[in-house]
Amino acid sequence: MSDQQRSKRFYETYFGFDANPPRRYPDGTLMLYNHEGFALALGQTDEAIRLPTFLHFGVTLPTPDDVHEFRDRLAADGVPIVGTWDEPEYVSVKCRDPDGYVVEAAWEPD
Repeated sequence: MSDQQRSKRFYETYFGFDANPPRRYPDGTLMLYNHEGFALALGQTDEAIRLPTFLHFGVTLPTPDDVHEFRDRLAADGVPIVGTWDEPEYVSVKCRDPDGYVVEAAWEPD
């Protein structure tokens, strides 16, 4: 991450990574935790971030309406949205985090 605090705020604000206090490791890695027990490691770098051609990760939301509301929140806050999908069997929104990584929030039936 080019700016750990900026990334920390993004993941806490939009993806719930504020369940436990963050933990900083001796190498500078900042660990964030969500309510489902997922840990996200934010490493610090001064190097230019080079994104691969295809990489994204995401979370599941309970309903299509939750995805729509989340999309509207991202848009209202000026978070870059890079894709949406709205079909009967799949609803999603993809956005970019502060370093350009694509993060998706989606719903699909069980």
